[in-house]
Amino acid sequence: MGTGRVALHHHLFLLSAVLLLGTPVEGLVRVALKKLPIGENRLVAGEDAQSLLAQRHCLVKGLVFNEEPQPPPKSDIVILKNYLNAQYYGEVGIGTPPQNFTVIFDTASSNLWVPFSECYFSTACYPHKSYRASWSSTYTKEGKRVSIHYGTGAIVGYISQDSVQVGGIVVEKQDFIEAALEPSITFMLAKFDGILGLGFKEISAGGAEPVWYNMVSQGLVGSPVFSFWFNRHAGKGKGGEIVFGGVDPNHHKGRHTYVPITKKGYWQFDMGDVLIGGNSTGLCKSGCGAIVDSGTSLLTGPTYILKIGEGDATQCISGFSAMDVPPPGGPLWILGDIFMEAYHTVFDYGNMEIGFAEAA
Repeated sequence: MGTGRVALHHHLFLLSAVLLLGTPVEGLVRVALKKLPIGENRLVAGEDAQSLLAQRHCLVKGLVFNEEPQPPPKSDIVILKNYLNAQYYGEVGIGTPPQNFTVIFDTASSNLWVPFSECYFSTACYPHKSYRASWSSTYTKEGKRVSIHYGTGAIVGYISQDSVQVGGIVVEKQDFIEAALEPSITFMLAKFDGILGLGFKEISAGGAEPVWYNMVSQGLVGSPVFSFWFNRHAGKGKGGEIVFGGVDPNHHKGRHTYVPITKKGYWQFDMGDVLIGGNSTGLCKSGCGAIVDSGTSLLTGPTYILKIGEGDATQCISGFSAMDVPPPGGPLWILGDIFMEAYHTVFDYGNMEIGFAEAA
């Protein structure tokens, strides 16, 4: 397996040996992404965007926003919409018959989470669809109470089990959280119902088995790999696609550069350097970690001040959306959707590595 040094040059440029991941001919599950235009009044301003990132990555297990459900798909493709013009989400079904929810497919968390039908005391639950256990013939009550904390709030709920439909496959006896309390105003204003985490079990609240783990253990995918392709051209065709079980060669150009996972939880790897204008910033002299986060729209890293101009015209501006994570967890770079739009990303669970290639 190849390893690589990953560098940022305005975006990130990939350096080092490259390998091409084989594409299974069977066992592929496709989740189509639909990217829709969104009004400027729905965008988050700079300070609010920083707040959202801090909530997700302030050394806590951040989750969730929500959106109104759509009619169930008629094929094995789940149509995903865009939130804040940068996040991609779509539909899953929970129960028998399936109750459909709109969720974020999030590589930086590990739980499947939807609102509980008896979430009476949180106004955030009312605008969104809720799960009703009595409607499902495959529901199993577990009842373990769990909480997931954020920078500005938390959710509290109970672990249950049911069948979960993703694309054309059904995952049986899947753990998920019925959220009974959502005290944060963030959830009330959010545009999707819940989240489907694709991170590692190490960060799963309550030790719940992640959906992806069960896809693999139940033999529902051809290979223990999933990949993301985001279409950067909004309004032109599908917004992108997630492929569970392999890679679609039409989604990328050339071969992938692979780097080993260094810390299970997030999909985290070591980043070799950060370049601006071809010059090293020195930000990674002592080493930098990086995670790929499909649930975050921005690209963030340690505070870096960039000087432009000369003399009286000199200005100092932030070179990146800054967020300082102290050791031992940091310094840490978060590569969100803006990065994944540029680079097709492969999450290789079998070989514990992550691969990048220029997106098609």
